[in-house]
Amino acid sequence: MNDKQVKDITGRDVDFGKWYTDVCMKADLIDYSSVKGSMIIRPYGYAIWENMQAILDKMFKATGHENVMMPMFIPESLLNVEKEHVEGFAPEVAWVTHGGKEELDERMCVRPTSEVLFCEHYAKIIKSYRDLPKLYNQWCTIVRWEKETRPFLRSREILWQEGHTMHATSEEAKAETLKMLGVYEDFQRNYLALPVIVGKKTEKEKFAGAIETYTLEAMMYNGVALQNGTSHYFGNHFAKAFNIQFLNKDNILETPYQTSWGVTTRMIGAIIMTHGDDRGLVLPPNIAPTKVIIIPIGNDNEVENIANTISSNLSNVNISNKVDNRDKTPGFRFAEAEVKGYPIRIEIGRRDLENNEVTLVRRDTLEKILVKIDEVTNKVEELISTIQKDMYDRALKRRDSMIYTANNYEEMMKIANTKNGFIKVNWCGNMECEDKIKEDMGIKSRCLIDDEEVDGPCVCCGKKATTKIYFGKQY
Repeated sequence: MNDKQVKDITGRDVDFGKWYTDVCMKADLIDYSSVKGSMIIRPYGYAIWENMQAILDKMFKATGHENVMMPMFIPESLLNVEKEHVEGFAPEVAWVTHGGKEELDERMCVRPTSEVLFCEHYAKIIKSYRDLPKLYNQWCTIVRWEKETRPFLRSREILWQEGHTMHATSEEAKAETLKMLGVYEDFQRNYLALPVIVGKKTEKEKFAGAIETYTLEAMMYNGVALQNGTSHYFGNHFAKAFNIQFLNKDNILETPYQTSWGVTTRMIGAIIMTHGDDRGLVLPPNIAPTKVIIIPIGNDNEVENIANTISSNLSNVNISNKVDNRDKTPGFRFAEAEVKGYPIRIEIGRRDLENNEVTLVRRDTLEKILVKIDEVTNKVEELISTIQKDMYDRALKRRDSMIYTANNYEEMMKIANTKNGFIKVNWCGNMECEDKIKEDMGIKSRCLIDDEEVDGPCVCCGKKATTKIYFGKQY
């Protein structure tokens, strides 16, 4: 890795798709294998996911959820219990037909999601109101046979978490749906520095089998939307299909209400495409596996000792760091640090020691800051907060600059044909208009806007509008 190799990363504004793949590969996040449509998540990429998992898992448990593990395989008869659900997933299901040399009596799918497995289990263990709520989550992989794949964003094998809960009342289940949506929003804003837009999906775009689906819509640097997590309210039709019942306090049988919610490694893709630049990955400090990379310059024992002392001091205040003292040129190590997106780089050379200072480099701006050696820890702590906030603010400013308002169909068509971003319009709520916009403009509804008043007729049919809504291109 050297400066030339950094420059070999395709320009973000030249070919965004190629730039994204270049960053994934050059930052050592992923590799390809002979398993078509799937990816190898390399140690650095997996370390980012481990941080995400650890933080979210703590947040889930703080809200009373427990982790479980369901089987990977679902018998076809079990999958078919809920018709609307299976129809939604049928095109993407991978089927197992043989075990060894024997043909199976009943083929099994590799789970595309686990609603039916949870429901089958809940039917066995829920008998009384005292058994509710059931607040379960699992960390696992799923398989969806995608036709077009892209690292982290869309893969045939997906690493994710899926929460599945049961409640005595619809009010409790609806509150759970929104609570977990709020957990995701908190995590993505405050750890990933993503200014997500949160809202309800349309009937057409909701999850198969759900009554209501809520989404977190992130806007990438190029103005294309990425659905970055969902939370679903199922009502009780899944529970009815699986004959899940409980005795209430009056000893009367009732049917419980269900939710489901999940996020995936797609969040890593969102970080890359929101914050990355032409030099590579740019990681928000709050999610970075290594917040500080320390690079001693020259073969000098005193420089090495100072580097190790700074490393120890940072570790003492729980700031993850490492010393890069490999036998590589400083230019190589600087360039690699930029490609991998370490939030802060500390450069230490003989000349620095003579002045009792070191150089700190912010990855997000590449700004260089001279700091006295005994002030390094305090300055790094300050910079971590500053960089995190600045990255969020820059992403928010860019997102807002690419939200457009269209008052009629002609305006909407012009925006859709000339700009990426979200288009805010008045909408009557009819699927026919939603379909027409998609067919004419190649954009899809993102989410409903519930905090703004309708101020005109439907942008498509001209009839009375019932809501405002965002449309946009998506990954």
